[in-house]
Amino acid sequence: MTDGEWGGEAGGVVGRPWDEPSAEGRGDPFDDALALANGTAPQCVRPGSGPGITAVTAPYAAGGAMAAASSATGGGDAPYTPDDPFAPDDPAARSGPSGPVDPMPPTGPGPRPTPAAVPWHTARRLAERAAPGPLAPETSALGETLGRTLAAPLTALTDLPSFDTSAMDGWAVAGPGPWRLVRPGDASEAGPPSGILAGHAPTEVLLDGHAIPIATGARVPSGATAVLRSEHGEVRELSDGGRRLYAPRPAPPGQDIRPRGQECRRGDQLLPAGALVTPAVLGLAAAAGYDELTAYRRPRAEIFVLGDELLDEGLPRDGRIRDALGPMLAPWLHALGVEAAAPRHLADEADTLYAALAESTADVVITTGGTASGPVDHVHPTLRRLDAEVLVDGVAVRPGHPMLLARLAPRRYLVGLPGNPLAAVSGLLTLAEPLLRTLAARRPAAPYRTPLAAAVTGHPQDTRLVPVAYRDDERHGLTAVPLRFHGPAMLRGIAAADALAVVPPGGAARGTELEILELPWSAGWSAGWSAGWTPGWAAPGDPYDPPEATGGRA
Repeated sequence: MTDGEWGGEAGGVVGRPWDEPSAEGRGDPFDDALALANGTAPQCVRPGSGPGITAVTAPYAAGGAMAAASSATGGGDAPYTPDDPFAPDDPAARSGPSGPVDPMPPTGPGPRPTPAAVPWHTARRLAERAAPGPLAPETSALGETLGRTLAAPLTALTDLPSFDTSAMDGWAVAGPGPWRLVRPGDASEAGPPSGILAGHAPTEVLLDGHAIPIATGARVPSGATAVLRSEHGEVRELSDGGRRLYAPRPAPPGQDIRPRGQECRRGDQLLPAGALVTPAVLGLAAAAGYDELTAYRRPRAEIFVLGDELLDEGLPRDGRIRDALGPMLAPWLHALGVEAAAPRHLADEADTLYAALAESTADVVITTGGTASGPVDHVHPTLRRLDAEVLVDGVAVRPGHPMLLARLAPRRYLVGLPGNPLAAVSGLLTLAEPLLRTLAARRPAAPYRTPLAAAVTGHPQDTRLVPVAYRDDERHGLTAVPLRFHGPAMLRGIAAADALAVVPPGGAARGTELEILELPWSAGWSAGWSAGWTPGWAAPGDPYDPPEATGGRA
């Protein structure tokens, strides 16, 4: 079941029984304008009339329109006043008829009082600290530790290199030239001398005034003072049948020799505990003598996709739509270093969800949809049946405010994502990523800010997460271009994005430096990679269409 973002942006409207609709037939002016800008505004219908739009009545009133409105008002049981749709976050406004609303509603049937929406930065900190620490470390073969975090420092088990090696193909020489070429003892009399190859251990001492061919990476023989590159030497035949090596310039001692221990000595710390195991780390560990590494266990996640309206294949039909989250979530979690099986599609049945959660042994369960209080939104009632501890219940962010975080049992968690695709991405970045980062002992990305290439409209009170793409700007250098198609139900913008910009309440002007959330696969971006993009112009439907080129859309 998909959770609606209250107002036109979600593509669906819940009428407010206490207020007349706006001129567009919706209740939230910000969402109305955003929906119109993105071309997603539904048909204008008065509350309680028309197909698919009905007045909210008990038992779902408290968790329907008012729950969705909580991110704009700061939450609470009191509805918006008609003359102030963005009432301040006053504690009195969060009081019900009998006093303040309990943020942890009692178990049992009936309406669920709406808790105050948590500020976005606070929600991220709560998710990061929800787990007491990382999962237990395990010792595994090198290849099985990729993407995990070292639980102990990586200490060299040998010198690197472990012996003096040749840095180039050429000749190992002893003393000043010219040098008489030595034929290795195991070389045949016919043909040129083979010299010392990589993987061979020379046993003979190279005498002063002598040289021997050597390959890159081969062990330098005792007595050698330098390596002369093959392109710098000339071999001449002697009258006695021997060969002599000449060089146009002297070969100073140590030339093109990698001395033993140049990179590290045995016992040196190569990487600290907490370092991420990348392919390069695997190579370093192997070079340093490791067959296994001790790293924190990878978190295990299960994904439950909720909704009878979802199709796994084919075109949308008969009022049903394709599941966009199932194909996206598992790869996204893998990019965060999480072990995640293929998503399970669950019917909109309370007992089905209860059984799936009760039987799960995953460290983290990810659900999609069902986090609101509609007739088939079963996440909250199921958490009450499981006696789970709700840590975050609604976040003051657009899109995605109906997200939640709960503790199912000690060291077992649930992240409830909204059912709309971009709202679910918001939930991943807000709650799932910080929680999983703690469990995997991954360090947070270094915070950084990037100036906007165009102004972005802000919500009056909530944070906005807006897909952006990196571009070069003559004045500001690297900038973040806000992308179109950023409604809660849309993926077109995020599919073309490098990151998401964190837009504070009230919006941000062009040139304002905003906090940036990198996507887990976008580290390899290159500024200006889309050479065909021209500021001030965009082809119809271009996701890089900047606001100033489209009449101020943001």
